[in-house]
Amino acid sequence: MTLTLRLPHANGTTSDYQLRGEPLTRPSSPPSFNRIAYAAAHVVSDPLRDANPWTAPAIDWDATMAFRHHLWSLGFKIAEAMDTAQRGMGVDWAGARELIRRSLTEARTVIGADLACGAGTDQLSPDDARNLQDVIDAYETQIGFVEGEGGRAVMMASRALARVARSADDYRAVYGTILGQTREKVILHWLGDMFDPQLTGYWGSNSFETALETVLGIIDDNKAKVEGIKISLLDNAKEVELRKRLPEGVLCFTGDDFNYAELIEGDGERYSHALLGIFDAVAPSASKALAHLAKGETAAFRATIEPTVPLSRKIFEAPTQHYKAGVVFLAWLNGHQDHFIMPAGMQSARGILHYADIFRLADQANVLDRPELAVTRMNSLLRVYGF
Repeated sequence: MTLTLRLPHANGTTSDYQLRGEPLTRPSSPPSFNRIAYAAAHVVSDPLRDANPWTAPAIDWDATMAFRHHLWSLGFKIAEAMDTAQRGMGVDWAGARELIRRSLTEARTVIGADLACGAGTDQLSPDDARNLQDVIDAYETQIGFVEGEGGRAVMMASRALARVARSADDYRAVYGTILGQTREKVILHWLGDMFDPQLTGYWGSNSFETALETVLGIIDDNKAKVEGIKISLLDNAKEVELRKRLPEGVLCFTGDDFNYAELIEGDGERYSHALLGIFDAVAPSASKALAHLAKGETAAFRATIEPTVPLSRKIFEAPTQHYKAGVVFLAWLNGHQDHFIMPAGMQSARGILHYADIFRLADQANVLDRPELAVTRMNSLLRVYGF
């Protein structure tokens, strides 16, 4: 059956769009990959209990956990309570703590399920941070909670540290103190200021080359405690430079939602593993592509994953920190939740032209799992905007 709907354009016109994508067949069991692949997962609001969505958003725990089962069934590990889960942009530490606890409990019910949990300093307002010890105390609280619940931590970049640090030595002091205390290896987190402007100058410098030396020094001093580092700078050349200089045994996890296809495939000598927010939105395609790559089917890997790249670049376009809206939009279109409401009302962070472009690109990337439902829901959203 041919599906058509009328979509708006940036020039003020509308035109009929005919869907042509083909939903992918789901695997009967979780596939095996030859890359470590974390999908950073979003949270689902509960609008029927959301009395104050800006300061105390209510979470639909059943739908939120169901989405984690969706990702596990496709072979992914989960990066829990990270930026994609609206950490610091709608979900505070109290909400993240409950999310981590529930996800760790849920993972124990699923054979092969795995996750790493974001641990940062977001219970400490940057304006309230007085010194490095305040930052250390905040990190200790969160990493202590994650490890106390039996989890492994992703040491998230800290807005408070970016505010109080005066030099690269301050970053070395904080990271060295925390890594010296962890029971398990952690994944470090280099998040660019395009994702969070409050992280400008992280690692003590606005120069990539200078920051890189600081990061490599921290890793080299703490190799026994560092599983790897996630780098999200949306610049593949910078990631490749970091990747080739990492010590033996320390992994590079791409967080580059613009260039992930080529970075995961690699250059014949080195490749990146993945810790990506876009894998939440394109999970079936990414799973199929990674399964092809594990079998040495490089052409099939490219044919499956490359159509998702234009979609990802649209979702993550500037202002990049609002990408979560596109991720949740696709979860709604694909029937993973009954509404398009986000903590802090973040669905309003993008306009209808952006969502119309996402719809077209998702169809062209074979990412619309239930096309008829997607058309029905897109039409309902268009009516809200007056179409």
